[in-house]
Amino acid sequence: MSPLKIIILGTAYPYRGGLSAFNERLAKEYVEQGHEVEIYTFTLQYPSFLFPGKTQYSDEPAPIELRIFRKINSVNPLNWFKMGRKICKKQPDLVIVKYWLPFMAPCFGTILRQVRKNKKTRIISILDNIIPHEKRIGDKILTQYFVNAVDGFVAMSNSVLQDVNIFDRQKPKAFSPHPLYDNFGEKVTRESAIVKLKLVESQRYMLFFGFIRDYKGLDLLLRAYADSRFRIMNVKLIVAGEFYNNSEKYFSLEKELGLENEVIWRNDFIQDSEVKYYFCAADIITQPYKSATQSGVTQIAYHFEKPMLVTNVGGLAEIVPHGKVGYIVNPDEKEIADALVEFYENERFNDFTANIVLEKEKYSWSKMTDTINNLKT
Repeated sequence: MSPLKIIILGTAYPYRGGLSAFNERLAKEYVEQGHEVEIYTFTLQYPSFLFPGKTQYSDEPAPIELRIFRKINSVNPLNWFKMGRKICKKQPDLVIVKYWLPFMAPCFGTILRQVRKNKKTRIISILDNIIPHEKRIGDKILTQYFVNAVDGFVAMSNSVLQDVNIFDRQKPKAFSPHPLYDNFGEKVTRESAIVKLKLVESQRYMLFFGFIRDYKGLDLLLRAYADSRFRIMNVKLIVAGEFYNNSEKYFSLEKELGLENEVIWRNDFIQDSEVKYYFCAADIITQPYKSATQSGVTQIAYHFEKPMLVTNVGGLAEIVPHGKVGYIVNPDEKEIADALVEFYENERFNDFTANIVLEKEKYSWSKMTDTINNLKT
């Protein structure tokens, strides 16, 4: 393939989180393949009163190998037209937009309508989801506005691929699973991770990782973890991530269940350079979600070769073969508890890890870029 001129539109450094990690890693893959890549990110992503976390910004150093430009204001229509015309004039072969929230539809949809006027650029959207987990009035109208400005779609779960049909049945679309998040560094030993996090080596650890929102089912996990069998096995639960919903209900539940000395709370945003320690200290990664499409947490677990427990919602079950690399259960506290107890009682760690080493080969970034490129032609 001849080198392409590619613009990725969306979140990137200095913004933090999974969206930035994805866009930057995708850009890196294309650069390594010999293409010319620029990322246009935000001068303003969310107004502060709409952002549920403590800060939108990363404390990590900027990625030195990528060309990232802060140009987009998500709430300024004059900026949308200006940036759309600017990108249009650059005549990129491909514009890639990761869509995750209807709030961004007016901004992205307007920019892309301007870009399309050059009648050259192909516009592909990678979909985290197209129907949001937390629904609001106007979501469908806003998403339709965005969809109408796009030429094709890559969904990272089959459930999202089917959801696209609600908005468009004609444009090309394809499924490509979320690639490995291999940009958090290499594995470290369990011993060094335990020391770094100031944990106790003789204890075993389960990990709940990522932003804490109602749909992610931390309340189910806490109720499951209240099972007395975990006390006998000396298993602790680490909850590592920033609250995006009311934290008090979880702390109240912890007290109600008598878990005050059992749960290890690390409730700040986990910086990229710290992620490896949490995953390498854990025996199993828990995702007790009540609803989902797919999750980057699963792909971090694959990278660090850690067994997983996921619930049978959305696309999670598509990439975690049950009994091979982990467990698929219903979002039910007893099923969650029984599976986790089975993991420890039968010492499944080594068997699951050996299977993960083979299974994770399916999730390369080159497969994602191939899917995008095939849609483009």
